Amino acid sequence: MLDGQFRTTVDRAVKPLGQSLKKTGLSADHFTAAGLVLSAMSAVAIGTAHLRLGLLLVVMTGLCDTLDGAVAKAKGTSSTRGAFFDSVADRVSDALLFGGVAWYYASTQPGLLVMLPLAVLACSQLISYQRAKAESLGFQAKGGIMERAERIILLAFGLLFEGLLVAVLAVMLVLTLFTAVQRFVKVWNQASVERPVPARSARRTARRRTPRATVADRRNAWRSRAIERRNQGRR
Repeated sequence: MLDGQFRTTVDRAVKPLGQSLKKTGLSADHFTAAGLVLSAMSAVAIGTAHLRLGLLLVVMTGLCDTLDGAVAKAKGTSSTRGAFFDSVADRVSDALLFGGVAWYYASTQPGLLVMLPLAVLACSQLISYQRAKAESLGFQAKGGIMERAERIILLAFGLLFEGLLVAVLAVMLVLTLFTAVQRFVKVWNQASVERPVPARSARRTARRRTPRATVADRRNAWRSRAIERRNQGRR
């Protein structure tokens, strides 16, 4: 939701930072990799019950995730390779962060509570897969009430107020499930509309559907024409 509504505003705000960081020689991949390292450090901090330190590292992770795109645009190095790296890094980062929360609950409150952050992680991976699969099929699956930016913000809020962390995770789980349903319905509706087939593809399909003459049919046709020409010659 925030990605769709505020992406332009955020890009405009971080553009000067991207221009400044361009002069340092750092690339977008450096920031993406730094975000991964910070995610791992945050997971360890959260898992060992240092929630405020984990919060700081989560914020720094989000900052790196924002700056990698700004640096890529400033340098003019945006590419499909970079987009792929960034997307994979986001999935790994999510696994580390929510894995750290699960570690924290396993250490402090053993029981079924550890399943809550793991359920959020599973649902977040689902909505990411929905978008990737939809785009590979030529459909659009962006949007939803609980995308990655919202999850990171809510997680940071829960780490800031430890007593609310369980409630925050429960709300996150419900809204992430709702987002999964939103995306499923969105792609389902797009896929239910018959798309026009390009003329070239239509001709190929028509040729495939047209039955081809067998060798015997062609041989018989050739004999018929030969007999007909011979008879005409006799006349």
